[in-house]
Amino acid sequence: MKIGVLVSGTGTNLQALLDAQARGALAPAEIAVVISNQPGVPALARAAAAGVPAEVVPHAGVDRVTFEARLLDALAARGAEAVVLAGFMRILTAHFLDRFPMRVINTHPSLLPAFPGVDAPAQAIAYGVKLAGVTVHFVDRGVDTGPIIAQAAVAVADDDDGKTLHARIQREEHRLLPIVVQRLAAGHLSCQGRVVRGRAE
Repeated sequence: MKIGVLVSGTGTNLQALLDAQARGALAPAEIAVVISNQPGVPALARAAAAGVPAEVVPHAGVDRVTFEARLLDALAARGAEAVVLAGFMRILTAHFLDRFPMRVINTHPSLLPAFPGVDAPAQAIAYGVKLAGVTVHFVDRGVDTGPIIAQAAVAVADDDDGKTLHARIQREEHRLLPIVVQRLAAGHLSCQGRVVRGRAE
């Protein structure tokens, strides 16, 4: 299964996927292309270092319909059959998602449905929870509302702030995401309604 990875920044989740691919742990998934909506970001350099095709499809200065059409064209040109959002900071519309039904995967740094939206680790700290974590989920038309594939809990330390908690959550994120992508490509994940069969954890 050819995977398109959408990025916007540093690309640490992308690196986890690239590392898994390099050691043969992503097969039968193959990263076919990395696409950034921002030029010059470190994620593009990570793709180049791994020998994976990478390109920029900027969102600035165009409407959402045009931007998504260009994204879809770039993915189609590389034969992408599924999409991973690896720190991609744009909300995708139904027009895009309908091209990849239950084949767009995202990670979120909380145990959804708790703390959706931006800066989830800081939300967790502010709320005073003792457990935070990461969720890997299929993307639907809501924000962080798609069917949950896998989760991992991370304890919140008394001296944590949003940054320190997020750093520990990311370690679990980097572990889980390649597992989920591999299982999707191998045909071990399916979704009926909101029920995911063959959960990764």
